[in-house]
Amino acid sequence: MTLFRNMPKKEYIRKMFDSIAGDYDMLNHIMSLDVDKSWRRKAIKAILADGRAHDVLDLACGTGDFSIALAKAMGDGGGKVTGVDLSEGMLEVMKKKVDAEGLGDMISMSVGDGESLPFEDGKFSDVSIAFGIRNFEDRPAGLREMLRVLAPGGKLVILELSMPEFPPVRWLYKLYFLHILPWIGGMISGDKGAYRYLPASVVGFPDHRTFMATMRECGFRNVTHKAFTFGICRMYIGEK
Repeated sequence: MTLFRNMPKKEYIRKMFDSIAGDYDMLNHIMSLDVDKSWRRKAIKAILADGRAHDVLDLACGTGDFSIALAKAMGDGGGKVTGVDLSEGMLEVMKKKVDAEGLGDMISMSVGDGESLPFEDGKFSDVSIAFGIRNFEDRPAGLREMLRVLAPGGKLVILELSMPEFPPVRWLYKLYFLHILPWIGGMISGDKGAYRYLPASVVGFPDHRTFMATMRECGFRNVTHKAFTFGICRMYIGEK
C-alpha cells in the first residue's frame, strides 16, 4: 500500500479495497465480533419502516452485506437495490454472494463514483451508505449527489463508525482500533497499510454534531442521529 500513497485519495481508496477484497468479509466480522450485523438491521428497519415498496441506492456497497440483508428484508414486496462502489474487486465478491443467495432479480451493481452518480434526479426512494462515507474525497459533494438522486420525501440512511465519547471506552477503543486491529488485519490480509488507514479514517471523521450540520448544509432536512454500542457506530438519517 505504500506504493499508492502519492495517488489522489479516490484512486488510493479504490486500489486499497481491491487489494483486501478477498479477506474483507472475514476480517470485518472477526474484528467487530459480528456486532456490525445488528447495526445493519437497525438501519434496514429505518429504511423499511413505512411499509411501502422501496428502490434503494446502496452507495459504497463493498462486498454487498448491506445490499443483501436489505433485499432479504424486503422479501417479495417488489423492492430493488442498486449497489455502487469504486472497487471492482469488492463488487466481484458481491456478485458471487448475490448469485449464491439467488437475489440477482432484486440486486444490481456497478462500479461508480458517489460524488458523480450516473442516475437521473429523483430516481431512488432511499439512499443507504454503510461504513463508506468517511472514505469520500469530497463528502459535501457526495451528500449533494445523494440528495439529487433521492425522490421528494426520500430518505438517506448512513451507518458510520465513530470514536466513543465516554473517556474509558474511548481509551480502550483507541488502543484496540489503532494498535491491535492493524496488527490482526495485517496478519490475515498481508496488507498492514490498509488496516492502518481504516482506523485512521475513523479517528479523522467529524463528530456527530459537525457531520449533522454538514448534512443540513447540503440540503437535508429532519436530520437525526442515533449512537449504537457506546458510540462505536452511529446512524444518521436525513430527508429530502
